[in-house]
Amino acid sequence: METCTKCGNPKIIIKRKQSGQTLCKDCFVESIQKKIIKTIKKEKLLEKGDNVLVALSGGKDSVTLLDILDTFRERNIIDICAVTVDEGIDGYRQDGVDIAINHVKRLDIDHQVVSFKDSFDITLDEIMDNPEHRGSCTYCGVFRRWIINRAARDFGATKIATGHNLDDETQAILMNYLEGNVDNLTKMGPKTESKSLLFAPKIKPLREIPEKEVGLYVLAKNLEVHLTGCLYSEESFRGEIGEIIKNLSKNHPTIMYSTLSGFDKIKTALKNEHKNNFQFEKCSICGEPSSNEICRTCTFLNELDKKVVL
Repeated sequence: METCTKCGNPKIIIKRKQSGQTLCKDCFVESIQKKIIKTIKKEKLLEKGDNVLVALSGGKDSVTLLDILDTFRERNIIDICAVTVDEGIDGYRQDGVDIAINHVKRLDIDHQVVSFKDSFDITLDEIMDNPEHRGSCTYCGVFRRWIINRAARDFGATKIATGHNLDDETQAILMNYLEGNVDNLTKMGPKTESKSLLFAPKIKPLREIPEKEVGLYVLAKNLEVHLTGCLYSEESFRGEIGEIIKNLSKNHPTIMYSTLSGFDKIKTALKNEHKNNFQFEKCSICGEPSSNEICRTCTFLNELDKKVVL
């Protein structure tokens, strides 16, 4: 009978294919916490006195992120605030919003819920009703970043923390490589900073944790989370790439780790070879930082015959 590799407990909850390690519930939770804290220290993601804005969807990744960062808050190393973006997906988003509200109330954290409807006078559902739409993830990613960056300034946040896990990171690496998007690849990593002071640095403490282990973590800790996946995710290019990686991982369990490790080794050279020479200017419509006269958010809104609600 297999027992926990660390303590010998016969009640194991996971066997890690990539290492052969078997863990009980307590040792598994401890291993996830230690690994995330190691990433934070190795990549210098946090500094004492930081006010960290957590992008809190109510899903497993952002709730795990909040749970880990709260241990730093409890030791008076950082402060935490949170923003929840309501994209306007009927039958999906409200459950996540409610769960996010429950967590911030439990922890007594400052929190904003900001919707696409209030910000842009349109929901994602309404966008997807347009037969000429660009794809759900295209709008969602751009609009969410716009809202989160503005919320960070409202809160005076020094860092923006997102719950991107190992699956998310390897999907993004492969997507951008296949699309030839070198500019996006240069911006990826555990911590990304902008030339503009109007953008707080973004950090990804969970980037070395597989998605399935994040899911097991919230179950092991009995954390309330919204487990339903986005209704549009299967239609996206990211969803297709995710299926490819998932299938590869069946016979090659270390493939995501090696993809991330390989990318981290070449990203410095990639940045040196592909330097952005533009200076940040403000979008002529919404006033947010933009490398062009009109930012991507306002470009998309113009196409939709909408504008930012200031």
